[in-house]
Amino acid sequence: MSIEAGSDLIIFGAMGDLSARKLFPALYHLHHCDLLPEGTRILGVARPEQGLDDFLLHLKARVQPAIGADRWSEDTWMSFSARCDYLVLDFAERRYYQALADWVSKDRTAIYYLATPPGLFDQICTHLDSSQCLFPSSRIVLEKPIGHDLASCKQVNEIVAQYFTEENTYRIDHYLGKETVQNLLVLRFANRFINTQWDQGCIDHVQITVAETVGIEGRWSYYDRYGQLRDMVQNHLMQLLCLVAMEPPNAMTAEAIREEKVKILRALRRIDDSNVAQSVVRGQYSAGWHQGNAVPGYLQEEGCELKESDTETFVAIKAHIDNWRWAGVPFYLRTGKRMPEKLTEIVITYKSLPHNIFSGSEDTQNRLVIRLQPNEGIEMQMVSKQNTLKSKMALVRQTLNLDFLGSSDLDRIPDAYERLFIDVIQGDQSLFVGREEIEESWVWCDVITQACGRQNVKIKPYHAGSWGPAKAELIIEKDGRAWNV
Repeated sequence: MSIEAGSDLIIFGAMGDLSARKLFPALYHLHHCDLLPEGTRILGVARPEQGLDDFLLHLKARVQPAIGADRWSEDTWMSFSARCDYLVLDFAERRYYQALADWVSKDRTAIYYLATPPGLFDQICTHLDSSQCLFPSSRIVLEKPIGHDLASCKQVNEIVAQYFTEENTYRIDHYLGKETVQNLLVLRFANRFINTQWDQGCIDHVQITVAETVGIEGRWSYYDRYGQLRDMVQNHLMQLLCLVAMEPPNAMTAEAIREEKVKILRALRRIDDSNVAQSVVRGQYSAGWHQGNAVPGYLQEEGCELKESDTETFVAIKAHIDNWRWAGVPFYLRTGKRMPEKLTEIVITYKSLPHNIFSGSEDTQNRLVIRLQPNEGIEMQMVSKQNTLKSKMALVRQTLNLDFLGSSDLDRIPDAYERLFIDVIQGDQSLFVGREEIEESWVWCDVITQACGRQNVKIKPYHAGSWGPAKAELIIEKDGRAWNV
């Protein structure tokens, strides 16, 4: 694989949780597989006053558990850590940036990865510019959230655009780096028998579920300002919906893919005051059980100082795309915290045959199940004859399973951040989110949020460890359908 040499990765927030759990483990794996160019340097930037040795000791203690015993090697860590450096930097103080200006070089590509709250983006970009840390080749990588509504999103984008071109701006949605998501494009556009059946003439409905078993994980003050609609639907679920629904791009380029995703976002039917009560269910988990252990309710989580909150930890939405391909096909979206299992899947349910000649068999619908987690892969649920002499034509549902790990020569499925790091170093934006699509996504979600407020769409309680409020079942069952799980 050809990867651009002479790149420097500067990670702001190098002492944070994301860096320890995802960023540095991903870079370690790339180094282990010889996918980082020999000359790539990695600079950790954070506030704590410490030297490089202390930083590496702290980093090793947090990264090693994330790597796992099977992949960890002291020799690999030694060679990887030789790439690393550390710089003490108070993000808000311009005087600290002089040391960074001395470290970077105009002859190398500086990639600034902001694993920080978005409220710091303005200060960091301003000080990078005034300290002469920016060059025409410099790139910036932004973690979500990009704002909390359309207005704040535009503000963040305009701030960044003052210092970085859109071609050098990389907005991460790590779901796009997952192998299964990339395989969704291949499945759709490289297989004729799938591609020709991908429209309202053949598909009955689409389900997208992103379920988390965890609660707030110490982020109560942050999460209570956002909620599940802003935290998950606006980015992850919208991206998955776009990849399922988009038209074939003219080429596998960032510009062509983004153009098609924007068309889908603009074709999404608005959920406003007239239909929000029938189309949206909001929930909030109360105390319950997970794997035999008692877990607290949302209002009992660490950091909560309120007796009540109108923030949703679960949301289910019935959406429609008003274009020729998807006319009349509902998209059921569902995401929540404290669910029974960690699960991300897309379920494409095909229409039944117009005439069923097999008596006694009601459900002959085919289903295509695209699993992002756990056990990444694709399943096709089909109907076949049961091997038996007791019945002339007994039907049974069978599953054709494409297990990505089992069908490869790898011992693990690469983490999404590994792919995204490779792409940002190569300058490939096809798996990153463009400004226009993220703003269009906020337009749609803002209308829902405002309509929920005006129409008083109340929070429905659900027990931790359940699949959400009972009304979430009704949103799909009233159409004669059911959730896949």
